[in-house]
Amino acid sequence: MNKVILMGRLTRDPDIRYSQGERQMAIARYTLAVDRRGRGNNGEATADFIQCVAFDRAAEFAEKYFHQGTKIVITGRIQTGSYTNRDGQKVYTTDVVVEDQEFAESKAAAGEYRSNNPGNFNNAGFDSGFQPAPPTSRPAPSSAVSDGFMNIPDGVEDEGLPFN
Repeated sequence: MNKVILMGRLTRDPDIRYSQGERQMAIARYTLAVDRRGRGNNGEATADFIQCVAFDRAAEFAEKYFHQGTKIVITGRIQTGSYTNRDGQKVYTTDVVVEDQEFAESKAAAGEYRSNNPGNFNNAGFDSGFQPAPPTSRPAPSSAVSDGFMNIPDGVEDEGLPFN
């Protein structure tokens, strides 16, 4: 059985694209920052950054209602894949394919969260020092890489990716 349940906050607004062909389908990609239990070596809270992909109506819903910092719960399945980048290197991917998604907090709580974390919601993602409501904090994505998770940097061309 391949079943995943995650709760976390979006690290940035979902990236929405549309498939080519006879029947266009919306495809939404977003990253969830999911808190880990316990603390890291330095006593700080830690998080995993999980790549998620939603299709069709779920993608359209994400496009309309999800924004950076939104706390959501998703259920889905893990899907792995690979592609060869422009440098000829094989790149392995792991995504959660979203089957169901919903808000994990009320609109009022989300507004309160945003007002308690001013300046942390810009298009640069975690570059601005994004931190959730005290007392926890999250590492920048570069520190998550040392935990075995790979982040594909912004600006990498999508040509040749298996999900285009």
